[in-house]
Amino acid sequence: MPILVNNEQQVFHLQTDSTSYAFQIIHGYPVHLYWGRKIRKADPALLHERNGRVSFDPNPVETDKSFSLNTVMLEYPGYGTTDFRTPAYEVGLPSGSSAAELTYRSYRIVEGKPALEGLPAVYAESDGEATTLLLELADDQTGLTVELSYTVMEGFDVLIRSAKATNAGMEPIRLNRALSASVDLPHDRFDLLQLSGNWSRERHIHKRALAPGMQSVESRRGSSSHAQNPFFALLAQGADEEHGDVYGFNLVYSGSFAAGVEVDSYAVSRAFIGINPFDFSWLLAPGESFQTPEAVMVYSGEGLGAMSRKYHKLYRTRLCRGAHRDRVRPILVNNWEATYFNFNADKIEAIAKAGGELGIELFVLDDGWFGHRDDDSTSLGDWIVDRKKLPNGLPDLVERVNRQGLSFGLWFEPEMISPDSDLYRAHPDWCLHVEGRRRSTGRSQLILDMSRKDVQDYLVDALGAILGSAPIRYVKWDMNRNMTEIGSAQLPPERQRETAHRYMLGLYDVLERITSAHPDILFESCSGGGGRFDPGMLYYMPQTWTSDNSDAISRLSIQYGTSIVYPISSMGAHVSAVPNHQVGRLTSLATRGDVAMSGNFGYELDLTAFTEAEKEEVKRQIALVKEVRELTLFGDFYRLLSPFEGNETAWMFVSEDRKEALVVHVTVLAQPNAPLSRLKLKGLDPSVDYKELGSGLVSGGDELMNAGIRVVYPHGDFGSKVYRFQAE
Repeated sequence: MPILVNNEQQVFHLQTDSTSYAFQIIHGYPVHLYWGRKIRKADPALLHERNGRVSFDPNPVETDKSFSLNTVMLEYPGYGTTDFRTPAYEVGLPSGSSAAELTYRSYRIVEGKPALEGLPAVYAESDGEATTLLLELADDQTGLTVELSYTVMEGFDVLIRSAKATNAGMEPIRLNRALSASVDLPHDRFDLLQLSGNWSRERHIHKRALAPGMQSVESRRGSSSHAQNPFFALLAQGADEEHGDVYGFNLVYSGSFAAGVEVDSYAVSRAFIGINPFDFSWLLAPGESFQTPEAVMVYSGEGLGAMSRKYHKLYRTRLCRGAHRDRVRPILVNNWEATYFNFNADKIEAIAKAGGELGIELFVLDDGWFGHRDDDSTSLGDWIVDRKKLPNGLPDLVERVNRQGLSFGLWFEPEMISPDSDLYRAHPDWCLHVEGRRRSTGRSQLILDMSRKDVQDYLVDALGAILGSAPIRYVKWDMNRNMTEIGSAQLPPERQRETAHRYMLGLYDVLERITSAHPDILFESCSGGGGRFDPGMLYYMPQTWTSDNSDAISRLSIQYGTSIVYPISSMGAHVSAVPNHQVGRLTSLATRGDVAMSGNFGYELDLTAFTEAEKEEVKRQIALVKEVRELTLFGDFYRLLSPFEGNETAWMFVSEDRKEALVVHVTVLAQPNAPLSRLKLKGLDPSVDYKELGSGLVSGGDELMNAGIRVVYPHGDFGSKVYRFQAE
């Protein structure tokens, strides 16, 4: 049984395939004991040590001076009653006080993994695949109860946590903080790894040693954001890709979040993650409940790479859903950088015809097909086909594209509204706004108030009409600004700080309804590229446009950083034109293809402008991608050389049966008379011989991993090489 309970000692021991997580109820408080490599039993006599501290660490239990909430490791700490560290929950009571104290009441163990109402979540395909511990805590004075949920899953080395608060009292309670998980680790000898950046340089790896006090990452933007990602990892000092203890934390949520670590004066590291309490509160009337998003926690004793592969496996198979979860994705061409807003049906058909001749499988029509949208200042919300550009409508265009042998996809930006739109003129109160204040725009647009049921219903109906009008096989769902003036015309004053989270609940409802009504459509999320690359969106859409910057050299860092937690099958990666539209770099077509094949492959340029030589190169790329995409999308991923640490980047894919492998190596700047170098591979079977398909050389898996392959450096900057191996 994966959850062991010693009722006499009140010890709870959760086990995965290779991990143990344990806590004990002491004086009514859940006290953390252990999280790490799997152990047979969790003995509190060994794992828990209490030391009496100074009088500045108060004692909640008068008869036990060795016990203070400020010095023990806690599972779900509160504020106001002897713990001075960062709390997991904080309340506002009718008396004006914030002091509440949750203590243990009961537990139950259920087979399976209960769904979270209104929220995306990891799922079990059968009840036998998961076991969930539900721990009830209560504050008797206020009637506040919190149910902590801990799920372990068969075959997945993860621990999934969330919390549900309920007001069982007679007076309203305001939640001012409700995190998803908090874990106290017994020392501070960690490096904090985070994924940070900005538009067009998302999810770069940053690492720093912990120091006393607070270190955190957060978004206050109403989305998970380009700037920060709702993920962090703690790496034991000296840990690397293959060695050392690593603890990962990821929030299944797409809105504002807070995550980080507080190191206290005793060098205990309190890690936490959840909805950002900044500008958040939630009013719980008697009988009402609030469910937090869930946090996915992963421990690896074999370094960062093993942690990543655990996340990849879980998200690829038990977070992503639907008909496309286990399918290879079509090779596409998107017209955005080829035409921007300036296109007509003939131009689109010409690009599709060129794509069909090259072996491309899907055409995606981007922004500009609706309303009177000839630039980005107008028409968002008016989801009606622009008959000036497409005089015979979408059905005719889709048929023309289909005749070229390509299926058809379409871009939307459903969450936005243009001030210059029929929808805004009819419903000016439908946007997020604060009465009496200006309505700030970004990209000349406002944000629809997704907390409103009438807005949600409008979007479901308007998008459903378009999606039902023609055989559309793919949707790119974009979102191109962050929240300001966060308010809703439909919420009373005491609930205005609920708006941002209610927005997310409304968005998730719309996504659930639309994707369920159109199960055969492949949905891809986008937010100015990677501004909302998070597990919450992956629950509804199995892939995300990784970045608006598709420059191959920029993408080395972006895709490498993204792979720390998100699977390759979730990353959109395209070949775009040169000079690159974001950074102006000139990179060979071959290198652009080699980098983009490590994701959902496509093109974002004008295919009709190709030379004959370029057409032959693209045919070669497409043929290769079709051969290896099962491996690249669903194989095990290994990082070999980091773009953050040198002039070279390399990564590889290994099939589940370890009979096939593909290696990509990229050199940024050429070096004259470069020294000899070898690249050590990973993940192969050491007892098996492998043939390198380019040279025909046969080598043992042990040789390839321990001695490595000779690196062939290109002539010139920005060169790449792909190596393929097959078991003999």
